[in-house]
Amino acid sequence: MSDRIPADSVGVVTPQQQIFDEPVKLLCGRTLPRIELMYETYGRLNAARSNAVLICHALSGHHHAAGLHAADDRPGWWDSAIGPGKPIDTNLFYVVSLNNLGGCHGSTGPRSINPETGRAFGPDFPMVTVRDWVATQAMLADALGIDRWAAVIGGSLGGMQAMQWSIDYPQRVAHAVLIAAASRLSAQNIAFNEIARQAIVSDPDFDGGRYLDAAHNPARGLMVARMIGHVTYLSDDGLRDKFGREIKSGDLATASDVQFQVESYLHHQGRSFSQYFDANTYLLMTRALDQFDPARDFGDDLVAALRTAQSDFLVIAFTSDWRFSPSRSKEIVDALIAARRNVVSAVVDTPHGHDAFLLPVPRYFKILRSYMLHVAARTAVHG
Repeated sequence: MSDRIPADSVGVVTPQQQIFDEPVKLLCGRTLPRIELMYETYGRLNAARSNAVLICHALSGHHHAAGLHAADDRPGWWDSAIGPGKPIDTNLFYVVSLNNLGGCHGSTGPRSINPETGRAFGPDFPMVTVRDWVATQAMLADALGIDRWAAVIGGSLGGMQAMQWSIDYPQRVAHAVLIAAASRLSAQNIAFNEIARQAIVSDPDFDGGRYLDAAHNPARGLMVARMIGHVTYLSDDGLRDKFGREIKSGDLATASDVQFQVESYLHHQGRSFSQYFDANTYLLMTRALDQFDPARDFGDDLVAALRTAQSDFLVIAFTSDWRFSPSRSKEIVDALIAARRNVVSAVVDTPHGHDAFLLPVPRYFKILRSYMLHVAARTAVHG
């Protein structure tokens, strides 16, 4: 087995579950009587408990960020960044990655049993927000004995959680790393999310969100939703370089059964996604993404919101990311400067669009690695 595991991998990992038996009240006003959070850890917590790093996942992410669940398993979604000698170095840091509340990979969510009815919550699962996620992540930190994170890191929606951590728990975050993120969604982004949601709820197998009771799966709707999202995560240049107008099958000359390579790729991505992701979770998480706006509680003043933070910041954007463009990261950086926070920022030139935050782009990883070495030095991770 060890021969098949790369030396810079965290190796085979076992997901863990933390159960909270006390009621959890959400911002929507509803209370869950108990919750379960699924998580994984990589590396070792030092004696001073000063080297812990929290990884916040994006829209369709989960707790399996690095390593393998078996020797022949697919690596975690950010395996390229987490491991011995990698940018988030597990020789230095104790890394915690969880599946957020409302998720569909083991944490309490729409697929969980509602104790009041004895059947899956489905569409009755309460609305959650980024602030709810951060609050339950803080509960997990308490359970793990972590008073302060050396860094909270996330890309896209994960970066929004890192920002919210710095505002809601300023004394518990030393560094916040925001990658391809924004302080709130644009109208265009909200529109894309709504189109994706309509694709799901319009699927006849959605059954008003009760598809589990009917043993259905709105696979067609989920497939279309994923295809819509996936196109927005890529750039025009990236799609052209990867696929161009290459034909997968058929004959252009006779216009007979033509399928382009890019069509085949999107169909594959959509079909795969529809088999492992829950439709109600997709609706819930896109709504949480739409509603994120930390400035709202500070008179719509982002500077005032970030003035509460005590952490240092790293903000990274990508030139070809049109879903969360560099101008949106600049808004955050400008607000941090006005709030007199320490911030390092970078815009990385890459054709990979929004998905670049998931990829080992050399300059991006060099910046992330350098900053995390700075984090290690500042937080005395060997203590």
